[in-house]
Amino acid sequence: MAGGKETPRQKMIGMMYLVLTALLALQVSNAVLEKFVFIDKALNRQAEDVGKQNGKTLNSIVERVDKRGNQEADVKALNKAKDVRESTNALLQYLGETRETMADITGGYDENGQLVGAKDYDIVGNYMIQKENGKTLKEKLNAYTKKLNDLSGLSFEKLAKDASEIDIAKNDPNQKNKSFAEYYFGNTPTAAGMATMSYLETEVLNYESLALDALAKEVGAQAVEFDKVVPLVRPVSNTVAAGGKFEAELFITAASSGTTPVFMYNKKPVEVGFTPEGISYGKISFTATGGNYDSKTLTAPKSFEAEIELNDKVYPIKHDYFVIKPVIQVRSAALSALYMNCGNQLDIQVPALGTAYNPSFSSREASVVKGNRTGLVTVIPKGRSKVKLTVSNSGSVLGTETFTVKKVPPPLIDITARGKGVDYEKGVAAASLTTLKVSAKAEENFGREVPKDSRYRVKKISVKLARAGRQIKAQSFTSENVDLRSWRSLYRKGDNLVVKIERVTRRTFQGENERAIPATTIYSIPIN
Repeated sequence: MAGGKETPRQKMIGMMYLVLTALLALQVSNAVLEKFVFIDKALNRQAEDVGKQNGKTLNSIVERVDKRGNQEADVKALNKAKDVRESTNALLQYLGETRETMADITGGYDENGQLVGAKDYDIVGNYMIQKENGKTLKEKLNAYTKKLNDLSGLSFEKLAKDASEIDIAKNDPNQKNKSFAEYYFGNTPTAAGMATMSYLETEVLNYESLALDALAKEVGAQAVEFDKVVPLVRPVSNTVAAGGKFEAELFITAASSGTTPVFMYNKKPVEVGFTPEGISYGKISFTATGGNYDSKTLTAPKSFEAEIELNDKVYPIKHDYFVIKPVIQVRSAALSALYMNCGNQLDIQVPALGTAYNPSFSSREASVVKGNRTGLVTVIPKGRSKVKLTVSNSGSVLGTETFTVKKVPPPLIDITARGKGVDYEKGVAAASLTTLKVSAKAEENFGREVPKDSRYRVKKISVKLARAGRQIKAQSFTSENVDLRSWRSLYRKGDNLVVKIERVTRRTFQGENERAIPATTIYSIPIN
């Protein structure tokens, strides 16, 4: 169903019908067939409840229109609501008559009020399929759906679908080619057929409920009655220097919960947000453009226009603002997190101080090296805890910046044979395995953020020739370049060359060699 969310009651009804259709697909016992009678009665009770509620909704629309003086737009919505109700009643009458016909042609009811032909599998199917009453039912249901779409402005799905249009049936080779009548009433006991009719009655009433709710919202649409009032402070600026004046406007803002305003910028709707009080507002976001700056204030006056559309009336707004000439700042890509035991270079500026900015930096959790220009500093964390960097200016503390510390990512290993990358899945031809180059490189982000700490070198490699789980030859190398020319005569198709990375070092910002452990240390190269 389209046009609104399902209520818990509607979900329950849908679940009951899933049970009904599932039972129809099985060879069920007489005792189970009798349960369709219970489902039928339960669906009838649900339909009665929904019908009563829909009647109340229509009455409330009538009262609302009368209370508002029968305005033209309200009367139009009321007439649509009455048309919905009349169409629903006509369709329900047809469904009820069809349901009773099913009972009559299968023997009616006994002296205890029990359905005589509850277990009959043929009569209902013949009545609905061969006599084409199911075709008539389908046409009436879908005509009703179309009419509700036209009256309410919603978009309901068809009430009557062939099996090819139903998710649980369209991929079933035994069901997908069935028509609406065949799928719902073919090989169906009378009790199940009547329960199906009750289900359709309930769906019709659910559609009516959504349509009436939509029309109820239209009543009174030409006038706005504010029922949400919130005090608001609009400051000239939320940032005030010590000794300066704070200036603001204090006023009331109000909204109506029965309206849905449309917020426009550049003639297009914008994203809508909501205050804690439930008042909606439009979110405007754009990139400010500069130019024609005032030489003294370094600001440029700008303005934009927006609109709020409410109940077919448009309220235009013009807002003035100022663009400040930007001060370009360049900071490290690793600003929020620093690499442990690496030289993380930061550029820390305080534009408000201008030429008076002469910073110094200190930290208990890291070594700090001042750069060759103002604001440039290299921070080398000593451990994995957070680093607090205190920024001072001419002996006065300006503030403290806190950074998280992250481990250096493991290096990536690159193995090539005669300048070409090794294919670990397809393997390498024996003729190409005369030399290998095993090198280590930094992970991309790490190499970009701290290039002076991302220099790696492979110091020791172990190479083994394995055949059917046996070691044929093994040798260690202390260079990235591995000479395997003497191994060539030993290669057989199906052998594996196992390369183990024994030792890799990283040269740090301070010129020290630190051991690094690759993410993968053993590589197996198939020989073909």
